[in-house]
This record gives sequence, structure tokens and C-alpha cells, in this order.
Amino acid sequence: MPRLMGGAKRIPVPEALGSFSLAPRHLSLFAYLLLDGPMTVNELAARLDVAPTTVSLLIGDLSRKGILERREDERDRRRRIVAIATAHEPAISAWLAPGAAAWRRALTPLTDGQRRLFVDTLLAYEAEVAAERESVRVSKA
Repeated sequence: MPRLMGGAKRIPVPEALGSFSLAPRHLSLFAYLLLDGPMTVNELAARLDVAPTTVSLLIGDLSRKGILERREDERDRRRRIVAIATAHEPAISAWLAPGAAAWRRALTPLTDGQRRLFVDTLLAYEAEVAAERESVRVSKA
């Protein structure tokens, strides 16, 4: 798992985004917005498993740079929806493409059942990491 994560962090930032001081930590945020579409700060925070204030600061910085756009939610004008700016979507998509292509190549030869087992295993791992993190947090309190 550390090798897997280390490899993902070494994916270079595309030249078109080079002047924005982006880092691998932005990949997850961009992946959610690119693959799942625009969402609120709270939705992003829940998916990234960080505090909404952390995501809000990150979004504010990326919005000032013009990489992300914030707009009013049509259904509830008090809420803000965050999206990747149209001008930067191709470069961000290209940045994420090698990882997506690698997953596709790795998973394609598997049967549906094998893919389900793989995904279930990753989800179980994620749940165990979260439980360990919570256990440590509670024991420190």
C-alpha cells in the first residue's frame, strides 16, 4: 500500500497547471469533482475525511487561482457549489488519466466477482484504518 500511494504522489503536475503550486494532495479533491461532478464544501469534506474548514481554505485558494469555481446552489441560495473551472478541466483530467487508465487495465482481466472482492477488500481496509484512527483519537482524549 505505501508503494501504491507513493507512486500516485509522484504523478507530475501537468505543464498547463505548473504555475499554480499544486501538489498530489489536490488529486483527491480534483478526482471527486471531475468524476462525481460539482458538490458542496461539506460533501467534499465528508468524502476527503477532513474538516469543512480545511476544504473551505483549500477551495478558497484554488478559486482565487481560477482553478475552481464557486457558485450559488440553484435549489438553496445559501449553499455554494464547487466545480472545476472549465478552462482547467482538460489539464486536470489529463493529470488524473494515467491513474484511471492503470486501474482500468488492472481490473479489466478480472471477473465481476473478482472486481467486487477487490473493491470490498479496499473498503474493508479503509474502514479498519478509520477505526484505528478513531481508537487512537479516543484513547488520547
